[in-house]
Amino acid sequence: MSLVIDKQYDGFNKRWSMQLAGEVDIYTAGQLKESFTSMLEEKKDTIEIDAKDLEYIDSTGLGVLIGVLKKLKEEDKNVIILNIKPSIKKLLHITGLDKIFIIE
Repeated sequence: MSLVIDKQYDGFNKRWSMQLAGEVDIYTAGQLKESFTSMLEEKKDTIEIDAKDLEYIDSTGLGVLIGVLKKLKEEDKNVIILNIKPSIKKLLHITGLDKIFIIE
């Protein structure tokens, strides 16, 4: 399965909105990392990820998320993850990442 990324900047709320659909794995993590890099080059602001259509994420994808969070924390910004599926929520809980990301 592939990864579809839709992103836009919300100037009113001063944050990025990103929708992910598909799978983030070793094959698609580079695509996600490139998206984050271009977003942060344009504007370093909080990123809100709608994961409603995200089916799967592996350790490579989690590494990309941690990397972008580290860059945002330098500016006191966050990564907020919305609408996650129970299987992904369980993975974040097992890895302890539910404590560093804002999950809504």
